Amino acid sequence: MEGNTARKAEVVRGGGTEPPLAGGGSAATAGSAAPALHRKTATARSGAKLALRIAIPALGGLLFLASWQLELFHRLWGLRTYQLPLPSAIAQAMGENASLLWDYTLYTWTEAVLGLLFGSALGFLVALIATAWPRWGAGGVLLVAALNAVPIVALAPIMNLWFGGGIGSRIAIVAISTMAAMAMNVHKGMSSVDPLSLDLMHGYAAKKLQVFRYLRIPASLPYVFTALKINTTASMIGAIVGEFFFSSRGLGYLLSNSIKIAKMPLGWSCIIVAAALGVAFYLLMEGLEKMCMRWHPSRRG
Repeated sequence: MEGNTARKAEVVRGGGTEPPLAGGGSAATAGSAAPALHRKTATARSGAKLALRIAIPALGGLLFLASWQLELFHRLWGLRTYQLPLPSAIAQAMGENASLLWDYTLYTWTEAVLGLLFGSALGFLVALIATAWPRWGAGGVLLVAALNAVPIVALAPIMNLWFGGGIGSRIAIVAISTMAAMAMNVHKGMSSVDPLSLDLMHGYAAKKLQVFRYLRIPASLPYVFTALKINTTASMIGAIVGEFFFSSRGLGYLLSNSIKIAKMPLGWSCIIVAAALGVAFYLLMEGLEKMCMRWHPSRRG
């Protein structure tokens, strides 16, 4: 009798009872196991989706390379292997010239990064002036846009004349190529602030500098990163094309010389390395955007 009374007392808790389950557990144990099972199922589904997102492009890329290696594109367009080298020949050229490609890639990367930083800073400054003094500064955005319309082949001789045949001329070319995107995007971002927020700042008698610091510049950050991602490709194009004309190093210089002396596998190696560098540059800016924009309303939810 005393043993039965003790077992009943253990079952009764908080004015109620927990009926035992068939497996020897309780309802509370089953309830706590349900969220864990749901989390495992959600993790498995997300893993399957990620694997599918990776597998489909990978299979497409392998199919493309296999078609290229089997000369299907050559037969389709009537090309010879010296006109379009096979992937195996390109890979061999990359392996034989790995140190040279690495050295020239760093040189071109330096030109692209420095030019992007200078050009983006100048474009941001133009947008800042155009927003602060719209009557006098709005023409600066149009001037930058007009300057961006000048082709690189026309800018290269002028920049070489101004800055010499060194790395400075290619940095200047990249800076001019990236300035317009930053100026136009940031000017739009600073001009598209919420009118209610602007009225609130004016209601608190905020000065123009405070309005820019706490309202206009934070509102323009999504536009800043959009311009930076656009400029990643523009900076690579400006650096490589600038090296075609006046340079003794870089991927553009190596590509131009390889085509002149009919070393097409090496030339295609430069193209592939430049494309990979551009993708890496873009992903770097995208990562910086995610890291710096966590607080912004566009990143919520």
